Amino acid sequence: MVGGEAGSAAAGAAAGTGGGEAVAGVGDDELALVLGEHGEHAEHGAALGGRLLAIALQALRLGASVMLDYGLWGRDERSALRWLARSAGAASQVVYLPVDTDTQLARIAHRQATAPHQTFPMSAADVDRWREQFQVPDAAELDGGEIPGPPPGWLDWAQWAAEYWPTCTDS
Repeated sequence: MVGGEAGSAAAGAAAGTGGGEAVAGVGDDELALVLGEHGEHAEHGAALGGRLLAIALQALRLGASVMLDYGLWGRDERSALRWLARSAGAASQVVYLPVDTDTQLARIAHRQATAPHQTFPMSAADVDRWREQFQVPDAAELDGGEIPGPPPGWLDWAQWAAEYWPTCTDS
């Protein structure tokens, strides 16, 4: 499953058991239907992410490989996704593809110029704000090291994920 923001290619996580293959794409045009053309309904992102995650977990349990390109901005999100993949009997890998701001903005501008119906407007200020929010994966995450425990106040990653992605009924 792939869903991401135009031009970033900043992070991805692949999880799978090495079995069959499952691919479903969610482009920015589909996301705009849920999130609004200008992101004015961004609060729905967690609901959409939770549903996609539930499908991904079902696919993993069936032995399919899954790739997620969303929900990877923060260390807690990535840890929860790695834990969920493991709980589904799958191995997981965090892959980080750094991109500089100028390249990211050029990719976004190109996509908006050539396929405006498949994306939504993103300003340089938006990208700057998002880049500040993103937590670069550390070596332990990239090497598939130990999954840390959940943040204080959470019993386990299943509980954290159920709160963070409330529509993921499969965590």
